[in-house]
Amino acid sequence: MTHSAPRRARVRAPELTGKGGWLNTGDKQYTLADLRGRIVVLDFWTFCCINCLHVLDELRELEEQHRDTVVIIGVHSPKFVHEAEHQAVVDAVERYGVEHPVLDDPELATWKQYAVRAWPTLVVIDPEGYVVAQHAGEGHAHAIARLVEELEAEHEAKGTLRRGDGPYVPPEPEPTALRFPGKALLLPSGNFLVSDTTRHQLVELADDAETVVRRFGSGARGLVDGPADTASFNEPQGLALLGDGSVVVADTVNHALRRLDLATGRVTTLAGTGRQWWQGSPTSGPAREIDLSSPWDVAVFGGRVWIAMAGVHQLWAYDPDGDTAQALGSGGGTVAVAAGTTNEGLVDGPPDEAWFAQPSGLAATADRLWVADSETSALRWVGLDGHVHTAVGTGLFDFGHRDGAAGQALLQHPLGVTALPDGSVAVSDTYNHALRRYDPATGEVTTLATDLREPSDAVLAGDDIVVVESARHRLTRLRLPEEAVRVESVAHRTRRAATDVAPGGLRLDVIFQAPAGQKLDTRYGPSTRLLVSSTPPELLLKGEGADTDLSRDLELNPAIDEGVLHVSAMAASCDDDEANQYPACHVHQQDWGVPVRITEGGASRLPLVLAGMDQDAQQRDA
Repeated sequence: MTHSAPRRARVRAPELTGKGGWLNTGDKQYTLADLRGRIVVLDFWTFCCINCLHVLDELRELEEQHRDTVVIIGVHSPKFVHEAEHQAVVDAVERYGVEHPVLDDPELATWKQYAVRAWPTLVVIDPEGYVVAQHAGEGHAHAIARLVEELEAEHEAKGTLRRGDGPYVPPEPEPTALRFPGKALLLPSGNFLVSDTTRHQLVELADDAETVVRRFGSGARGLVDGPADTASFNEPQGLALLGDGSVVVADTVNHALRRLDLATGRVTTLAGTGRQWWQGSPTSGPAREIDLSSPWDVAVFGGRVWIAMAGVHQLWAYDPDGDTAQALGSGGGTVAVAAGTTNEGLVDGPPDEAWFAQPSGLAATADRLWVADSETSALRWVGLDGHVHTAVGTGLFDFGHRDGAAGQALLQHPLGVTALPDGSVAVSDTYNHALRRYDPATGEVTTLATDLREPSDAVLAGDDIVVVESARHRLTRLRLPEEAVRVESVAHRTRRAATDVAPGGLRLDVIFQAPAGQKLDTRYGPSTRLLVSSTPPELLLKGEGADTDLSRDLELNPAIDEGVLHVSAMAASCDDDEANQYPACHVHQQDWGVPVRITEGGASRLPLVLAGMDQDAQQRDA
């Protein structure tokens, strides 16, 4: 029998280079020649990006099922300044349980060689060293798994497939009491409850914030209810105390809210199905029947449990039905979107018009819900009327460390916010390794403490503030305000590199090709959508708004020197098999924030790739 290999355009894969070197390989350095005979999947990621974290989890099944033929290699390509630090990458690889080699590429050398334009991007290289597919965004694991099976059959027949153990070498475990803790909660007893994120547990510490009292969870990834020693979590984060004395937990990678009964240690599920929410899924309904997406923090505000839904750039709310205690005990109640559109950016206004960017920290007062909006490096707040406001921050591409008036102060990817007794708030300014303070009465931002390694949360304990130093695996106690570590005003500003575009007309082309074996789903009308806006709004004279065409002619305001184009594209595709009465359908979505600078001689066309296609096609189109 003659094997008929599928025809694919093939381009020789560029070499893998990165100044930071290799992780998870036992200090061995690799080239593509070392991987010849294996199917290689390159995952271009950066650890701040929630979509990148989703892809890490999507790839786990592929990694396990094809361990003897597939080598996944993470190419870490930083967005923020902090992410270019080698130790920060080392920490992130352990924090998120990355079980494959990672190339640290702080200068984006490999990113540029592969013409990558978005986080995350996946590139598939066949056993002979040729690029055969490239996919931008998340949700492509099914297409890659199908391609891997085709490549296995093709190269097994050709004799070019090499099976065996991969290059992954796990790091030695560290004997710390906590491992990359995420959030903390002061319990009525005076003890602290901490989400021990990397170990998939909750840990109760004594009032010294050091001594372990007890642990909740088996320590294995999973979504299992039950007693403390057999229940399981998956990278839990946020914690909030409920009125009945129990604790609600943002079980992030399980896409669920869990409830911990402190008296019995029993864990139950309040909301979520264990599946990730995708565009088109319901956004309200019975809590146990609605999909969630990477809930990162929780807080009780206005009688509901508000959820920082980092995975879809929104705030949701869980509302118990009827008697609160009975509803909590039975897993009853409802969930619904409370604010945000799923578009990524910084836009204030009514809840159904506001934009967030990976909200990751919440703190409630009587009349405000404070939000650490990490990807916009912003401090936001929601009033009792639901309107969204910005206290500090200007957008996706402006960050740094600068004190002073809120309008010109800068943060860098904050993950936590804590309400203080005087009405001000402390911000865990994660990528600046600092604790900052914003005072609404004066509109001023100050730095309270530095040298806090990736602080992700803080809680008040009497006159002290106890900070979760995530990358030092501990809680650190500081005195506020008189004995807080005060420093001279720090000021630096970082802006992302801008794309030079010509004044006047700009052609925006979102390039989409359905993955192999699929086609556009046009059964119910157009299957694509393109939404365009800008910061500042005056940047666009023409072309903003939503339409179904993935190409658009924009007109830029020549009076504006620079700004950001916000682009959100969606396309739906289904399996292309006429014999299948119920084809599987998939939604592909990507959000871009493109900083642009108006320059004579700049580009007149802006191409953005939405989904995977062969490398030749991408280069021709772009």
